Parts: sequence; structure tokens; C-alpha cells
Amino acid sequence: MRPQYEFGDAVRVVRNVRNDGTYPGESTGALLIRRGSTGFVRDVGTFLQDQMIYTVHFLDSDRVVGCREEELQPADAPWTPSRFEFRDKVATSRPLGIQGRVLVRQGEIGEVIRVVRDHPGEVAYHVHFPDRNTLVVPESALTEVEAVIDTAEESPHRPAPSPTP
Repeated sequence: MRPQYEFGDAVRVVRNVRNDGTYPGESTGALLIRRGSTGFVRDVGTFLQDQMIYTVHFLDSDRVVGCREEELQPADAPWTPSRFEFRDKVATSRPLGIQGRVLVRQGEIGEVIRVVRDHPGEVAYHVHFPDRNTLVVPESALTEVEAVIDTAEESPHRPAPSPTP
């Protein structure tokens, strides 16, 4: 088993890294490094004799975190950043519909189920809206939930009508 990365290599983490209970000073499950962050390999080791583990120093957050090989890619490899991640709460910035029928009104809140980085045109998301099917929504049609809460007085939230059979 040979390591893919060596000491000093610039790498990018391809998924969010959370505390598994081994990072001191942070609660278990706390976000340590956000997907897309870059750092430099400081050490290479193994875990259970079959997993390559890299000690990576992420300079932006000044954290040194252990990462599995499948969580990393070369820092210069193509990368498409996204505004939202799995399980983020998002709100629609415009009404969403299919075949001219509005399914989700502007300002309704949903949850990101999947990030689709290779969607034609722009990043898209599988977003679940309560009591409705999951929709594929382009990034430009979504906004942060806080932005909707701040404008709640100006535009009251109204749920979308139930789909007609």
C-alpha cells in the first residue's frame, strides 16, 4: 500500500470533516473543516493496517486534522464550489414549478439532500420540501434561510397549495 500524497503536497478535502471524538476541544460531530478547504500534508500513516491517514494542516483555519485518503484530492484538481451542503436548510428565492404548475412558493424552506456538482450549467441540489417530492433546484434559485427570516415582516410565509391529483 503506497500513499497517494507525500509530505508537503497541497490537498483539498472533498467532504466536510467532523469531529469523531478524537479532536480535542471540540464536541463530537462539530464541523472541523468545510468541504473544499485546502491544506498541506504534514505526515502519512495507516489505520487498522489498511487505511492511509494523512495529517493535514489547513492554514486558513490553522487546524491540523487527520484525513483518510478518499477524503482528499490534489489541490490543483478541478473543483466546483457550492454555497450549500448536505442537510443545510435553504429557502427558495423564486417560485418553483414543473410544467407551469407552482409546487413551491418563494421563501419556502427545504433541506438539501444531495449536492449535484456536475449538473449542466451550474451547481444544483436535491432539495426536500415538507409534504412534497424532492426537487432538483439550481443554486441560483436558493438562498440562505436567514435571508428569508430577516424579510418575514415584508413578505409573510404562505405554504404552497397541496398538489391536485
